[in-house]
Amino acid sequence: MTSEAADTAALLTSAKEALERYLEVHVDDDGALTFSHADVPCVVQATRLAEGLTVLSLTCVVAWDLPDQSEVAASVAERAGQGLFGTLGVVHTERGMDLTLRYAFPAQGLDATPLGTLLMLVVSTASQVRADLLGSTG
Repeated sequence: MTSEAADTAALLTSAKEALERYLEVHVDDDGALTFSHADVPCVVQATRLAEGLTVLSLTCVVAWDLPDQSEVAASVAERAGQGLFGTLGVVHTERGMDLTLRYAFPAQGLDATPLGTLLMLVVSTASQVRADLLGSTG
């Protein structure tokens, strides 16, 4: 039986190696991986849910301080219904709306190539959503 810390550290190391094929990746003090893709900041974290089940969680901040308007919310809702890799979330703030794309999946045992491909599918989706949204709101 391995420790949770060992499981999560090993998975984050695999994710870092997979992502470094495409991006510059930083390791935060808490072990989380941070990087940007097309002006979209992202973070990858690992959590062991049960013995043998460690998941990676990827969060991308697609846009922030968007106008809190029904047209923007409708555009986000339409995009969310298009079968994305990940779940779009809207947070209403004093300055407008922030939009995130989150995706969590069991990643233990994935080789670097499929792991990198899966992570980049989500990241590139976030970047495309950002480009689409800013094109329609800017």
